[in-house]
Amino acid sequence: MIGQLQRRDLLFLVSTLMPWTDDPERAADRIRADEALFESMLDDEGLFRRLMGGEDILLQVSPWLLFATLLQRARRDLVRESYTVEQRDRQKVTLFDADQVVDLLERRAVRAYLADVLASFTRVGSEMVPVRVEEGTWRWYRTHDLDVYSLMRYCQALDEGVRYDPYKRIADACLFMAGMFPEYIDAQHRYPLSRQVRPRARGRVLTRLEDYEAHGQAFYRLAAEHETAQAEGIDQVLATLSAGFILAEKALSFLANRYLQFARHTLFDS
Repeated sequence: MIGQLQRRDLLFLVSTLMPWTDDPERAADRIRADEALFESMLDDEGLFRRLMGGEDILLQVSPWLLFATLLQRARRDLVRESYTVEQRDRQKVTLFDADQVVDLLERRAVRAYLADVLASFTRVGSEMVPVRVEEGTWRWYRTHDLDVYSLMRYCQALDEGVRYDPYKRIADACLFMAGMFPEYIDAQHRYPLSRQVRPRARGRVLTRLEDYEAHGQAFYRLAAEHETAQAEGIDQVLATLSAGFILAEKALSFLANRYLQFARHTLFDS
């Protein structure tokens, strides 16, 4: 988990939690070498307050440190919650499963991966990607980080051996949208007042929140089963997110609503 830290993150931790030190660089090296120390710092109230109170905080720290801290905070705050709230077709459903979300966030590797996912969506865009159809013939695919359908079309054009990254990105996008911006999914599916299905949504593969959840589970499973995931040592994390997709979605939803209610559209280029 500590490997994702940038130098500026370490120095920010030092200035926030070790302001008395006369050798910030040495203190930063100490944090880098001590996973337990870093984990305890993520739980510190002073770090949370400074991250939440600072303007343009991403000019001072990496997105990864911000989200790693918020996920740690969510784990701690959820311990005091007995239930989570799901939004289904504009109806709130209360479920007594907060302890299961906490169990998921207790896994350090899962928290690190979720921080990676959130950080990756602070800068999104589209690109044209070439895929060789046959010798001398190429087809170009336009993809966008938040357009799951475009990512799926591109993925289907690839050989299985190189589908790992698209599998993972499709699942990540489904989780991000379902957890952080579920209202966007609903707005694309139905008119907000009449609740009638929009004409352009008819016949599309992904329209409802449940579609994003089903595809996210499926593509995390495909990514987990890919040989590249095993080589990178994250097959178990991906398998956990496939099986516990709804719980991970709730963790992100809790984070968004509790800590980022007024900052989501500022932090994410969505």
